[in-house]
Amino acid sequence: MKNISIDSARNPVHSKNNLTKRILGRWQLYVFLIIPVIYIILFNYVPMLGIQLAFKKFNARLGIWGSPWVGFDQFIKFFTSYQFVRVIKNTLTLSFYGLLAGFPLPIILALVLNSIRSERYKKFIQTVTYLPYFISLVVMVGILTQMLNPRIGMIANIYSFISGNEAPDMMSNPSAFPHIYVLSGVWQSIGYNSIIYIAALSGVDPELHEAAEVDGASRFKRVIHVDLPTILPTAAIMLILNAGQIMNIGFDKAYLMQNPLNLSASEVISTYVYKVGIASSTNDFSYATAIDFFNSSINMVLITVVNFISKKLGGNSLF
Repeated sequence: MKNISIDSARNPVHSKNNLTKRILGRWQLYVFLIIPVIYIILFNYVPMLGIQLAFKKFNARLGIWGSPWVGFDQFIKFFTSYQFVRVIKNTLTLSFYGLLAGFPLPIILALVLNSIRSERYKKFIQTVTYLPYFISLVVMVGILTQMLNPRIGMIANIYSFISGNEAPDMMSNPSAFPHIYVLSGVWQSIGYNSIIYIAALSGVDPELHEAAEVDGASRFKRVIHVDLPTILPTAAIMLILNAGQIMNIGFDKAYLMQNPLNLSASEVISTYVYKVGIASSTNDFSYATAIDFFNSSINMVLITVVNFISKKLGGNSLF
């Protein structure tokens, strides 16, 4: 095998011929790749040409290519805007809060489900925790609005019954918005996010549990010393992926939950980009592109840093 590799390195033509033969021998598989490759090029790489809008003053009459260059003026405009601190603060608050609350809970749920011996009880819990994921965001926000309504909502009625006072309008309270946003998201996604960890736990060798049980390890200790180390590499990869999305707060849910009273806590980068780029009377596409480009650059830096740290500490990384 070593000699073949050396010969291939010394004779690039021979190596190229072997590659061509392998491709021609499995040409059907490469035909299947044509449509996905075209899709990726059209919808992932071609739109990158629009990034130049961030460095231009877009003029619809002149088009993207004919619009004048303004350098970093759009970025400076955003950095000096009164909205800059607010949208960055709100985005980071919701992201880190969601990461702290939403990342460990699916792992805990997977470990608990894996420890349950009753298959019927396990399937029941899985079904109950999976179902909320398939509720659309519009419906879920509608449910939240009805439940938290200060006059007719279920939670408001319980609060009034216990305290004897009128319930506060939590959907209009800026301090309550992060809790409602994050906790409702955890409730909706905890079951679905636990699937990948349950799949990882299915690969645990039963003999490890048997050996630990013979040594007198309790069920809790077997979870800590056998199951948990098994899913740590998967958890590390998921943490890296989540870190790369810290600045990407979902537009749909944040926008649907917004109202004039909670705007100080609910205005995030994605909703601000939509408002300045599409929903405003000026439709400043260049400004919106600059903000989104800044957001994507921060995400790229974060995922690179977290990947480097994970690789150094545990040897698990994406690249």
